[in-house]
Amino acid sequence: MLDMDHAWWEFVVRASVVYVVLLVMVRATGKRTVGQFAPFDLVVVMLLSEAVSGSINGQDDSLPGGLIAAATLIVLNTLVVVLASRFQKVDAVLQGSPVLIGRDGTIYKDVLKRERVPESDVEQALRENNCEIEDMRMAVLEADGTISVLKRSGD
Repeated sequence: MLDMDHAWWEFVVRASVVYVVLLVMVRATGKRTVGQFAPFDLVVVMLLSEAVSGSINGQDDSLPGGLIAAATLIVLNTLVVVLASRFQKVDAVLQGSPVLIGRDGTIYKDVLKRERVPESDVEQALRENNCEIEDMRMAVLEADGTISVLKRSGD
Protein backbone atom coordinates (compact mmCIF):
# COMPACT_ATOMS: atom_id res chain seq x y z
CA MET A 1 0.00 0.00 0.00
CA LEU A 2 2.81 2.43 0.78
CA ASP A 3 5.36 1.12 -1.73
CA MET A 4 5.37 3.18 -4.91
CA ASP A 5 6.02 1.46 -8.23
CA HIS A 6 7.54 4.65 -9.69
CA ALA A 7 9.79 7.43 -8.45
CA TRP A 8 7.98 10.27 -6.68
CA TRP A 9 9.02 12.78 -9.33
CA GLU A 10 7.30 10.72 -12.04
CA PHE A 11 3.95 11.40 -10.38
CA VAL A 12 4.76 15.13 -10.34
CA VAL A 13 5.75 15.12 -14.01
CA ARG A 14 2.73 13.08 -15.10
CA ALA A 15 0.28 15.23 -13.15
CA SER A 16 1.89 18.42 -14.48
CA VAL A 17 1.78 17.29 -18.11
CA VAL A 18 -1.85 16.17 -17.86
CA TYR A 19 -2.81 19.44 -16.15
CA VAL A 20 -1.23 21.62 -18.81
CA VAL A 21 -2.58 19.57 -21.73
CA LEU A 22 -6.13 19.51 -20.35
CA LEU A 23 -5.99 23.22 -19.53
CA VAL A 24 -5.05 23.98 -23.15
CA MET A 25 -7.73 21.63 -24.47
CA VAL A 26 -10.48 23.07 -22.26
CA ARG A 27 -9.42 26.63 -23.14
CA ALA A 28 -9.47 25.77 -26.85
CA THR A 29 -13.08 24.55 -26.70
CA GLY A 30 -14.37 28.08 -26.22
CA LYS A 31 -16.08 30.17 -23.61
CA ARG A 32 -19.51 28.56 -23.71
CA THR A 33 -18.14 25.08 -22.98
CA VAL A 34 -16.61 26.12 -19.72
CA GLY A 35 -19.63 28.02 -18.43
CA GLN A 36 -19.23 29.45 -14.95
CA PHE A 37 -15.99 27.59 -14.18
CA ALA A 38 -12.67 29.20 -14.83
CA PRO A 39 -10.79 26.76 -17.08
CA PHE A 40 -8.14 26.00 -14.48
CA ASP A 41 -10.82 25.26 -11.85
CA LEU A 42 -12.56 22.85 -14.20
CA VAL A 43 -9.30 21.04 -14.93
CA VAL A 44 -8.53 20.58 -11.24
CA VAL A 45 -12.02 19.30 -10.47
CA MET A 46 -11.70 16.72 -13.26
CA LEU A 47 -8.18 15.66 -12.37
CA LEU A 48 -8.29 15.51 -8.59
CA SER A 49 -10.67 12.58 -8.55
CA GLU A 50 -8.65 10.86 -11.26
CA ALA A 51 -5.37 11.46 -9.42
CA VAL A 52 -6.50 9.68 -6.29
CA SER A 53 -8.81 7.08 -7.87
CA GLY A 54 -6.00 4.61 -8.55
CA SER A 55 -4.95 4.67 -4.93
CA ILE A 56 -8.51 4.38 -3.69
CA ASN A 57 -9.76 1.58 -5.95
CA GLY A 58 -6.63 -0.53 -5.98
CA GLN A 59 -5.52 0.01 -9.59
CA ASP A 60 -2.42 1.63 -8.20
CA ASP A 61 -0.84 -0.08 -5.24
CA SER A 62 0.57 3.21 -4.06
CA LEU A 63 -1.31 5.53 -1.76
CA PRO A 64 1.58 8.02 -1.72
CA GLY A 65 1.58 8.11 -5.55
CA GLY A 66 -2.02 9.29 -5.71
CA LEU A 67 -1.46 11.81 -2.95
CA ILE A 68 1.65 13.20 -4.66
CA ALA A 69 -0.30 13.62 -7.90
CA ALA A 70 -3.20 15.32 -6.08
CA ALA A 71 -0.82 17.66 -4.24
CA THR A 72 0.89 18.52 -7.53
CA LEU A 73 -2.45 19.45 -9.09
CA ILE A 74 -3.37 21.68 -6.17
CA VAL A 75 0.01 23.41 -6.26
CA LEU A 76 -0.26 23.94 -10.03
CA ASN A 77 -3.77 25.33 -9.70
CA THR A 78 -2.69 27.69 -6.93
CA LEU A 79 0.21 28.87 -9.08
CA VAL A 80 -2.08 29.46 -12.07
CA VAL A 81 -4.60 31.38 -9.93
CA VAL A 82 -1.85 33.56 -8.44
CA LEU A 83 -0.34 34.26 -11.87
CA ALA A 84 -3.75 35.04 -13.38
CA SER A 85 -4.63 37.41 -10.54
CA ARG A 86 -1.32 39.29 -10.78
CA PHE A 87 -0.74 39.41 -14.53
CA GLN A 88 -3.49 40.58 -16.86
CA LYS A 89 -1.94 38.92 -19.92
CA VAL A 90 -1.80 35.54 -18.16
CA ASP A 91 -5.44 35.96 -17.12
CA ALA A 92 -6.44 36.80 -20.71
CA VAL A 93 -4.65 33.72 -22.06
CA LEU A 94 -6.14 31.39 -19.45
CA GLN A 95 -9.66 32.75 -19.24
CA GLY A 96 -10.02 34.75 -22.42
CA SER A 97 -11.45 38.21 -22.74
CA PRO A 98 -14.95 39.56 -23.41
CA VAL A 99 -16.12 39.62 -27.04
CA LEU A 100 -18.63 42.05 -28.50
CA ILE A 101 -21.37 39.97 -30.14
CA GLY A 102 -23.91 42.69 -30.89
CA ARG A 103 -24.41 46.44 -30.93
CA ASP A 104 -27.30 48.83 -31.56
CA GLY A 105 -29.85 46.12 -32.27
CA THR A 106 -27.59 44.10 -34.57
CA ILE A 107 -26.31 40.66 -33.61
CA TYR A 108 -22.94 39.84 -35.17
CA LYS A 109 -23.64 36.39 -36.58
CA ASP A 110 -20.08 35.91 -37.86
CA VAL A 111 -18.75 36.51 -34.34
CA LEU A 112 -21.31 34.09 -32.88
CA LYS A 113 -20.22 31.46 -35.38
CA ARG A 114 -16.53 31.98 -34.57
CA GLU A 115 -17.23 31.78 -30.83
CA ARG A 116 -19.56 28.78 -31.31
CA VAL A 117 -22.52 30.50 -29.66
CA PRO A 118 -26.03 29.79 -30.94
CA GLU A 119 -28.12 32.86 -31.72
CA SER A 120 -30.80 31.42 -29.45
CA ASP A 121 -28.46 31.99 -26.48
CA VAL A 122 -28.30 35.70 -27.31
CA GLU A 123 -32.08 35.80 -27.68
CA GLN A 124 -32.41 34.13 -24.27
CA ALA A 125 -30.06 36.71 -22.72
CA LEU A 126 -32.17 39.48 -24.25
CA ARG A 127 -35.34 37.98 -22.75
CA GLU A 128 -33.67 37.57 -19.35
CA ASN A 129 -32.76 41.25 -19.44
CA ASN A 130 -36.25 42.26 -20.62
CA CYS A 131 -34.68 43.83 -23.69
CA GLU A 132 -36.04 43.83 -27.22
CA ILE A 133 -33.37 43.47 -29.89
CA GLU A 134 -33.99 46.99 -31.17
CA ASP A 135 -33.38 48.32 -27.62
CA MET A 136 -30.04 46.52 -27.26
CA ARG A 137 -27.11 48.91 -27.00
CA MET A 138 -24.61 46.04 -26.85
CA ALA A 139 -24.30 42.34 -26.11
CA VAL A 140 -21.05 40.88 -24.83
CA LEU A 141 -19.90 37.28 -24.52
CA GLU A 142 -18.04 37.40 -21.23
CA ALA A 143 -14.86 35.43 -20.55
CA ASP A 144 -16.82 33.03 -18.33
CA GLY A 145 -19.26 32.21 -21.14
CA THR A 146 -22.20 34.30 -19.93
CA ILE A 147 -23.84 36.89 -22.16
CA SER A 148 -24.27 40.43 -20.83
CA VAL A 149 -26.80 42.73 -22.45
CA LEU A 150 -26.89 46.51 -22.05
CA LYS A 151 -30.02 48.45 -23.03
CA ARG A 152 -29.96 51.82 -24.66
CA SER A 153 -30.07 54.62 -22.09
CA GLY A 154 -33.43 56.00 -21.20
CA ASP A 155 -35.14 52.57 -21.34
